[in-house]
Amino acid sequence: MDLASHMKEVMIQTQNPARRSKRGTTSVAVLAVLGGVLVAPAPTFAAAAVPADPVVSATDTTWQYLDDGTDPAAGSTELRSWIAPGFDDSAWKSAKGSFGAKNGTLSAVGPHTPATLLNHYLDGAAAPTVPTYFFRTTFELGQGAAAEVGSIIGDVVHDDALAVWINGTKVAGFLDERATGTKNQEYAGTSNGDPVANTFHADPELLVDGINTVAIALYQDRETSSDIYLDVPSIRLAKVGETIAAPPSRVILTPTTTPETSQSFSWLAGDASHASGQVQIRRTSGGPVRTVDAYMSGKVNNNPKPHYSATVADLVPASEYTYRVGLEGSFSEWHTFTTADPNSMDFQFLYYGDAQIGLDSTWPEVVRQAEAKAPHSIGSVHAGDLINTGNNETEWLNWFAGMTKSAATTNIMAAPGNHEYSGDKKLAAWKANFEYPHNNPDTDTIGKMADLAVGDTDVAHQYSAYFAHWAEFAAETVYFTDYQDTRFITINATRDTAFLTPDNLPACAGTECPSTKVARLWTEFQGAWLDHVLEDSKSKWNVVTFHQPVFSTSAGRNEPILREVWVPVFQKHNIDLVLMGHDHTYARGYVNTDATDTAGLTTGPVYAVANSGAKHYELETDAKNVWTNNGATQVLRGAGVTTYQVVDVSKDKMVYRSYIAEKTAKATTDLPVGALYDEFTITKTDKGGKWVTEAGMEPPATHACLENRSEKAGSNNGKGQEKRNGNANSDNANRPVCAIGPK
Repeated sequence: MDLASHMKEVMIQTQNPARRSKRGTTSVAVLAVLGGVLVAPAPTFAAAAVPADPVVSATDTTWQYLDDGTDPAAGSTELRSWIAPGFDDSAWKSAKGSFGAKNGTLSAVGPHTPATLLNHYLDGAAAPTVPTYFFRTTFELGQGAAAEVGSIIGDVVHDDALAVWINGTKVAGFLDERATGTKNQEYAGTSNGDPVANTFHADPELLVDGINTVAIALYQDRETSSDIYLDVPSIRLAKVGETIAAPPSRVILTPTTTPETSQSFSWLAGDASHASGQVQIRRTSGGPVRTVDAYMSGKVNNNPKPHYSATVADLVPASEYTYRVGLEGSFSEWHTFTTADPNSMDFQFLYYGDAQIGLDSTWPEVVRQAEAKAPHSIGSVHAGDLINTGNNETEWLNWFAGMTKSAATTNIMAAPGNHEYSGDKKLAAWKANFEYPHNNPDTDTIGKMADLAVGDTDVAHQYSAYFAHWAEFAAETVYFTDYQDTRFITINATRDTAFLTPDNLPACAGTECPSTKVARLWTEFQGAWLDHVLEDSKSKWNVVTFHQPVFSTSAGRNEPILREVWVPVFQKHNIDLVLMGHDHTYARGYVNTDATDTAGLTTGPVYAVANSGAKHYELETDAKNVWTNNGATQVLRGAGVTTYQVVDVSKDKMVYRSYIAEKTAKATTDLPVGALYDEFTITKTDKGGKWVTEAGMEPPATHACLENRSEKAGSNNGKGQEKRNGNANSDNANRPVCAIGPK
């Protein structure tokens, strides 16, 4: 072999080298010995440039695809042989994207119209649908280019589920949890309505110089699905050390304990390469721009993009600020917010029940209607189950997409529900997405309950371990903030020993051990803190939000522990609003001992359950009604309605209005979408008088109806049965009649 031939062989062998263990290489001289003759070093070659344009794009990339319902690995012993670089896909169809079908035709799938029609049905005409579609394409990198790549970034739009492989390694999966991996043709995913957009990042070590293969499985979610869609707008490569210019998403404001002079911000970085974050903020009226560094609050749900949070202090009360978040070259757009005004009590806020289902359809429409109805809202409270599965990034993306304007300009006060824990037992996604005050329960704020952890016994040691774990665990799920004479309190009603039990729990045997009653103790732990927080509250108005209702409304549900522990605290302090979710129905009412002799007039806390998503449950029967069976009255209850609530707060009044945003064919009301569904007013004087009146009523001229109300305490779960329309029960027989006139 002559020198020229030898060098040609060396060149050919290095077209697809073994993957380097680090980014970047230095040139190495090649020494060859031929017949004992030392040959001069071979000339070095500069590494090919990393492509500046996408290596896969919607306009330029041709895909091989299989859409006939057959198994692409048929005849092979390897199930996933079709994802391998050397697989022969020459018999497959070939076309450019996007791809899709709507009821078997080339029609719009949500807002997207596919360029290439996919075969929708196995028989070509009607259900069942093709379970899985397969796509392959390639791109080429010049010699040395692969080692210069620092990251791979891909954008996909899909309906329903999707999995992506590069050079035989899976790099992304969206909604594909149902895919078993035991066969190629199978249904997977969830019906999410319109196609969803996602971005994935892949390890650049997967790339090789020469030909690289991208393979995609697109899953239909069920046999009767009406549509299918895939688009790959781009797969692009970034150089080593290059920061990708991409604005952040999920920009959200959350309150501090001093909303007059400080504000918290959170966001998801625009790219995995963003190793830092900042808030830039200025007075809208003028002045210098302040830059405040953020901290990384986590990377969650296999999303390589980091979350960032920051709190900015020393703000001016009652002032509008303009801000943006991100980092140089990748900032968000400028947003505005206004700090609280300590000299005013007038404001409005929104109350949402569960969003959870219909996050890309129902939820954004509910928020749109709410924003239009309450354009001056300072923020919103959310009664849990914002999403359906805590570790599903697509659902978080859709929840935030619906809240884009509200989240970036007003304060979001959310309570976790049981579904936030689904797939995320430690609430990693929750704590990455939100930044809340760390004024949660601990042994300094739970009163005499802290004494249970004192002493050198097994029981005390175990209590101490639980309390320490809960103090950490409750952070950012149990908190409060005071806004213009209203204390907003959030508590965590979900009880699951899996996440409530600390690691290395001290041993303890016997019925006195806290390990025998964890769910109840967690509730009491928060109840003791709640009692402290309400006792300490200097705010005129107090509002508490949590997920599972103390008075359940939907069929088959009941929360006796929550009711037994928390209702006495609410009643003792005559809290104003108790706002809940979970039941996917609507209800509003009161404890019977707060009734008066006047229909439509009560004096204590108002309990409400709401639903703001597309999931609906049936109402409980009259015989099993949890409200009436536990000494409470439902002023209104309904099913098949999706609502949002607007609450207007002023010096002496809190006016609550619920509106219908969506309804089902089985809705229990004839009112149309957009109608006012429920309304009441709480009137409270500085002297301590308080009345809750139905729409169309005025509060009494005196506070005679409120004699001894401050002395009322206890569970108030009396045996008295409900009197419809709020009529008094026997407990109120000796209470004075209040003169009420129409408005």
